[in-house]
Amino acid sequence: MAPIDIKDILSQLRLQRDILKDGGYGRSVRTPQKEERLFRDSITCLNFCEEVEKHPCNECLLWEWVPQDKMYEKIPCHFIPLNERGQSIAQLEAAGKHDEAEQALLAWLDSAIQQLEERLAKSEVSCP
Repeated sequence: MAPIDIKDILSQLRLQRDILKDGGYGRSVRTPQKEERLFRDSITCLNFCEEVEKHPCNECLLWEWVPQDKMYEKIPCHFIPLNERGQSIAQLEAAGKHDEAEQALLAWLDSAIQQLEERLAKSEVSCP
């Protein structure tokens, strides 16, 4: 991954983290009965506000974290392992634990951001 790519990904992950820290997704004013889907209903999603997915998920900045056996799921990013137990958004939400999914996602974002910042720092040191 080139340094510029890391910077772009960091920017998007920080934005995603800020969304969660500022109250998360909540409920839409237009459709209050519909619970928002983590990642998919975020402005960081390539298909945000699209009725039909116009961009393949493999173009998403989260693609590198999606397990290979989950790449063909409808929302592949929902299968990213978020914690040491390997729990994902899909697993936690299927168990009715939306708040826990948000907290696990927030911790994962913090960890991913830290790892990318370290990778970026190393690449900047090694480049003349």
